[in-house]
Amino acid sequence: MVLPRVIRAVIMGPPGSGKGTVSGRITKTFGLKHISSGDILRANINAQTELGLLMKSCIDQGQLVPDDVMSRLILNDLRAIDGSSWLLDGFPRTVSQAEALDDVYTLDTVLNLNVPFQTIKQRLTSRWTHLPSGRVYNTDFNPPKVPGFDDETGEPLFQRDDDRPETVTRRLKSYETQTEPVLEYYRSKGVLETFSGTETNKIWPHVEVFLQRKLSSINQKVV
Repeated sequence: MVLPRVIRAVIMGPPGSGKGTVSGRITKTFGLKHISSGDILRANINAQTELGLLMKSCIDQGQLVPDDVMSRLILNDLRAIDGSSWLLDGFPRTVSQAEALDDVYTLDTVLNLNVPFQTIKQRLTSRWTHLPSGRVYNTDFNPPKVPGFDDETGEPLFQRDDDRPETVTRRLKSYETQTEPVLEYYRSKGVLETFSGTETNKIWPHVEVFLQRKLSSINQKVV
C-alpha cells in the first residue's frame, strides 16, 4: 500500500476575505492540520515561553515582532508535527519569513484569496457586536430584529474599533503593502494559486477542485 505524501500548504488573504471559513473547510475536507500563527503566538505568550516573553515585550512597546523571532516560533511548532500535512495561516508575512520557511520545508501550494477591498470593507463595517455575550450581527445578512439592539437582551450593540471604516481601510492598505512582495515571491516560484471573487461560497468550490487535483497529482508521484 502506498501512503499519501505529507502535504504542506499556506493560505493568504486580507482580513475579512473569508480565510477562516475556507481554512475550516480545507481541514475538514482534506484532513490538513490548520496551523494559525496567531494561535501559536498567543499560546506562547500565555505560557510565558522564552519566545513568548520576547514577543510580549515587543508588542507591549508597540514594536513589530522581528522576523527571526517569528520564524523561530512558527518553525518550532511545525517541527513538532513533522509527519502531518498542514495548512499554515498568518505566516509568512514578509519575504524574510518566507525564505526562512523555505529553508526547512518545500511548499506544495500557496492559496491566495483575492477579494476586492470594497467588498471586504462593506462586509466588515456592517458588523455590530453585543459586547457582553460576543454575539455578532451583520446589517446586510444577519441584522438584529431591532436595529442597534441585541435580540436576546435588548441591550445596545456596538461597533468594534477593528470594524470601523477608517480602521478597516488602514488594515487593508497595510496588508497590501506588506503582503504583495510575499505573493510575488511565491508567484516567481510557481506555487501561488489565486482565487478571486466576492463570496466565500462561490470561491470555495474552485479551491476544493484545485486541491483535489493537486493532492491527486502529488500522491500519484509517490512511488
